[in-house]
Amino acid sequence: MKYNKIYTDCAATTPVDPRVIKAMMPYFFVKMGNPASMHKMGQDNFEVLEKCRQITADFVGAAKKEEIIFTGSATESNNLAIKGVMWANQKNGKHLIVSSVEHDCILESAKWLSRNGFEVSYLAADEYGMIHPETVEAAIRPDTILVSVMHANNEIGTINPVSEIAKVCHKHGVLFHTDAAQTCGKIEVNVQKNGADLLTASSHKMYGPKGVAFLYIKTGTVIEAWTHGGGQEGGLRSSTVNIPAIVGFAKAIEIANKEMASEEKRLIVLRDKLIKNVLKEIPTAGLNGHPSKRLPNIASFRFAYIEGESIIYWLNEYGIMASTGSACSSPKLTASHVLTACGLRKEEIHGSLRLSLGKWTTEKDIDFIIEKLQIVVEKLNKLSPFIKK
Repeated sequence: MKYNKIYTDCAATTPVDPRVIKAMMPYFFVKMGNPASMHKMGQDNFEVLEKCRQITADFVGAAKKEEIIFTGSATESNNLAIKGVMWANQKNGKHLIVSSVEHDCILESAKWLSRNGFEVSYLAADEYGMIHPETVEAAIRPDTILVSVMHANNEIGTINPVSEIAKVCHKHGVLFHTDAAQTCGKIEVNVQKNGADLLTASSHKMYGPKGVAFLYIKTGTVIEAWTHGGGQEGGLRSSTVNIPAIVGFAKAIEIANKEMASEEKRLIVLRDKLIKNVLKEIPTAGLNGHPSKRLPNIASFRFAYIEGESIIYWLNEYGIMASTGSACSSPKLTASHVLTACGLRKEEIHGSLRLSLGKWTTEKDIDFIIEKLQIVVEKLNKLSPFIKK
């Protein structure tokens, strides 16, 4: 029997909203042009670029549109934030603090810095994968330059108290960066409220195209460029500007600005129904992440003594697209560093499943997932040598 495809991997990437595609299309041919060119088509594109920058700045509460730097991905934005700030401020100190549950691009940037003369401290998370302000304060030293703690975790959905963490950092004269790739467009992200000096967001996590993201850099923040060339994006990201993608990103932001609040409420209802029924109907299931302080669209489970990859395989047979965790690291087939940081045992970690919902997820989809997941887990339990038959 063939099943309709149900996509529940929106934390990895979202479908592009048709309204976004429509907005982008003219900039591939009719309105194409390099915004660095002096002719009319180029200057028209420059005006479009700056309009998109203003839309983005307004969305996150930036004081000036020049505080928004467009990049090619959240990974690039995070690399620029971490390496750029530490490199530019090394005369004042060489100590960086990051959380143990960050995305790999933050952790790998931190490792690179540690190999190049900088010191890195890793913040412990609690059982829900949350980072607490007092943990941050205890790690700050006189030579600490930057703290980076993600707004919400991409694997388990836990939302961190970033505004409180920012206050702790600023009390000690330390800069604060947050990776908001998973939150921007889903819940409120406002730099005036959360206190971030630097903030990362990504287009393809909020129904825009891949290949474009931004980094908010508060005025006065000293940062070193890592891509050199023609001096685009205020000299911090040299490269021909991807106008079609930026136009698409700005359109996705405009849509989110109008629809985010209602969509958040809708997704919470679906997410809670999914969590409640999976935990009720499947005795071996456990919830990963905070029970309430979590993203509206992410439900992360663990199933004792069965493999997450096997769950994914069998769900795929029913047309359900899901993941075991971060799509960026799942091909490695190594234990999730996020779930490890939460204190879970290996057998729990390897039986993880992330279902991340989106604007096209329906209640009928949720009912189907609950039904088929029960069948899949029961099938795998029978095959597991660790479960008494």
